[in-house]
Amino acid sequence: MDVYLPIANLAVNGLVIILLGAITGILSGIFGVGGGFLTTPLLIFYGIPPTVAAASTATTVTGASVSGLFAYSRRNGVDYQMGAVLITGGIVGTLIGSGVFNLLQSIGQIDTVINVLYVVLLGTIGSLMGRESLQALRHKGSDPRRAAKRRHHPLVSSLPMRWRFYRSGLYISPFAPLILGVVIGILTTLMGVGGGFILVPAMLYLLGMSAGVVVGTSLFQILFTTMAATMMHALTTHAVDLVLGALLLLGSVTGAQVGAKIAITAKPEMLRLILAAIVLAVAIAMAFQLGVRPGEIYSVVPL
Repeated sequence: MDVYLPIANLAVNGLVIILLGAITGILSGIFGVGGGFLTTPLLIFYGIPPTVAAASTATTVTGASVSGLFAYSRRNGVDYQMGAVLITGGIVGTLIGSGVFNLLQSIGQIDTVINVLYVVLLGTIGSLMGRESLQALRHKGSDPRRAAKRRHHPLVSSLPMRWRFYRSGLYISPFAPLILGVVIGILTTLMGVGGGFILVPAMLYLLGMSAGVVVGTSLFQILFTTMAATMMHALTTHAVDLVLGALLLLGSVTGAQVGAKIAITAKPEMLRLILAAIVLAVAIAMAFQLGVRPGEIYSVVPL
């Protein structure tokens, strides 16, 4: 089933794109990540231009977040107060990210920067997540109170003004989640990711949030940040391919519900280890692609 993508200016197999969207949704439902960190590289491997892949994937992450958010909201697993602060920072971040995106695009370096960012971030996050998962599996059952002792990072404690986030069980400065939201907003705009693969670990190990609300709150933040990023791309870069986004969205909405059901029954330590392996595999593949000599060294395009 070939479908023409007007912005990407090429024909693709629609079923393959829908399947990639389903992968995004499943990851969103299980881990609270947007899934764009995997979908965008896969689209690039498939032949979609990096700028179009990054801009269009944000639309898909929005759909997956809506579907997954409903599932967690029904279980009272969302801290809306914390989410509102993260969203405020995220919107500011999308404005900054849009300016950086336009600057890099004007000098012809945006494709390279997107690829390098993926290699660095995915490699780092995958390594840290894999090490933490292996440690959790190794010490499983040795200290059942280990998770209950989680506290926010000392740097968070040094920030001024403290608010009570009752649902998360925190008494911290709102500047911590605000800054975190800005970083996620910039990454969302530049890379087409929801940012959950950074946001979820940061909420656990930097902010010290209760594990029961981390995934749902992440999806709540991702929903509005990706909406803002999509609007900025549509208005400034004009790289959003609605046909591509619709196909991805079709698979992601269904996949998010499936992922939420898997998350209830599966072992969390094993799920994190699997996610770490996937993240590292994608990072290695993108690093290899950056170093491979292209088939066509030169190309002619209209200025």
